[in-house]
Amino acid sequence: MTEKKVAIEDDADIEPSKVTELSKTDAEKAVAEETEGLESEAKAPVAPKTPGAEEAADEEEEIEIVEEKFYDLNLRRIWVAPREKRTPRAVRYVRQYAAQRMKTDNVSLSEETNSLLWSRGISKPPRKIRIRVVKDKEGKVIVFPGEGK
Repeated sequence: MTEKKVAIEDDADIEPSKVTELSKTDAEKAVAEETEGLESEAKAPVAPKTPGAEEAADEEEEIEIVEEKFYDLNLRRIWVAPREKRTPRAVRYVRQYAAQRMKTDNVSLSEETNSLLWSRGISKPPRKIRIRVVKDKEGKVIVFPGEGK
């Protein structure tokens, strides 16, 4: 076999090809405009706002409370379930209990109550919890964690 020899040219005398503005797409133009100012000023990253953070506190105040009750729930019967089904079963039990006591099917758990039930994982829900059940004038029931435990 014969070897081919390729002459290597010096790149210093060759100008890099310039891309014209017409050949750029809109997305490339937008990226180019954004990156122009990056060398001159360092931008601090802005954390996106969580959509429900501000509304969650206001939402509880906006509810026109018709009925409010506190309950201490003993979740011992949940522990009879298999290990990997205990916390989901506890969530269903709390929903069922609130629906039965407030005489409605429209029950939702607040994020705090959900995180309270899931705080120790799927296999170890708390043995007892205190909840505050609130019913508004439309008949919607929301379960919040109660004071204390």
